[in-house]
Amino acid sequence: MKLSRLALAIGLSTASTVALAAPQSFNTARSFAMGGTGVAIAHPTTANSANPAMLAADHHEWSDDLGLILPSVNARYADEEEVIDQVDGIQTVIDEFNSLQQQLETNPTVENADALGDAAGDLRDRLLAFDRDTVRIDAAAGLSLAVPGQKLAVGVFTNGNLRATVRGELSDDDIAFLNDVVDAARNQDPNAIDNLLATRTNSNGDIEFTSRGRVLAAGVVEAGVSLARPFNLGLEHPVQLGVAPKYVQLRTFQYTAIVNDFDEENASEGNYETTKSGFNLDLGVAYAFGSERQWNSAIAVKNVIPMELDSAYDLTKGEEERTLELNPKVTVGIAHTGSFHVLTAEADLTKQEAFGYEDDTQWIAVGAELDAWRFAQLRLGARHNIASNDDSNGIEEKTQFTAGLGLSPFGARLDVAGLVSDADVGAAIELGFAF
Repeated sequence: MKLSRLALAIGLSTASTVALAAPQSFNTARSFAMGGTGVAIAHPTTANSANPAMLAADHHEWSDDLGLILPSVNARYADEEEVIDQVDGIQTVIDEFNSLQQQLETNPTVENADALGDAAGDLRDRLLAFDRDTVRIDAAAGLSLAVPGQKLAVGVFTNGNLRATVRGELSDDDIAFLNDVVDAARNQDPNAIDNLLATRTNSNGDIEFTSRGRVLAAGVVEAGVSLARPFNLGLEHPVQLGVAPKYVQLRTFQYTAIVNDFDEENASEGNYETTKSGFNLDLGVAYAFGSERQWNSAIAVKNVIPMELDSAYDLTKGEEERTLELNPKVTVGIAHTGSFHVLTAEADLTKQEAFGYEDDTQWIAVGAELDAWRFAQLRLGARHNIASNDDSNGIEEKTQFTAGLGLSPFGARLDVAGLVSDADVGAAIELGFAF
């Protein structure tokens, strides 16, 4: 039995603990590149996910044909505490400990015992620093079909959103055990080290400890139809109104096990999962104004009908019941559009509650697009979470910066985007067609 075996088990168990929290709303690659904006600037194919009213809005003649997104995919990765680097450091110390322990066994000198104690202490400190640190992963994918029209515009869409965080929980008993092993090594007593390890050895020869791996999960999948048309309400220009009835499925997942019993195959069993499905509704309004209708104001309300789903939980494992809430999300935006540019700003009027180890979110965002004769687009954006606070249990979401490129030759379209922040990096790619 080796100390490195216990340390490696704890390190790998915490590094492989995946927890999902409430996912963010789906963004197309164009929206992703422009700071998550879209309420007042969405093209017909992107209007299905941003604002259904924009299906019936005035667009450039090169973007108002029947369109298809097949598919749009994006992902974000946040490692605020440099968890992956911590894991690499732990592995390095484990290798060092292995070498020093072999030296001590073949040459039990005071110098070798001291070196082994120092390595064991370093390993303990790294594991303590690693406890409760978090890695978060977001992923989303969507499909969209849009048939624009000034009398009636129709769209069909489906998308899914997922959020994941990596988290481990080192127990007080395991910390005390590691301290005892460190003390025995510093007392130049290899036999004491073996005896300590023997007290934690089960019938399979594995080290028993009580550190836990915790999995929290939530996901949202939706599919629906968007309908929009302009209405003359006595204003200078028509107002576009849109509605998107949709079928929504919520999923939560919670699984907790001590590291010895943590098994990815067991984690996939249905008794750790809850699901709920129902119908919901998105609404949108858009109004273009100005001498050339170059300004556009818009508001979108996603998930008009509140939905919630409680997670499965087991009190004997230290779990608690968590509730995934899908509440109405209200976003307002304004945009200025020209022949070769788009500028936009928008803000969430409502806050999205966190489900697990994450911040609540309420974004304000700006975005810009420069167009080169319809064949290429350069996009930039930024957004800030005004609901972020220092009391977050996981990774904070504050200010993010985005950029992207679009290529649209001969009716085909390829959009790529990237995102960076103090904690996040992300990317998006989308393939589209116009007919």
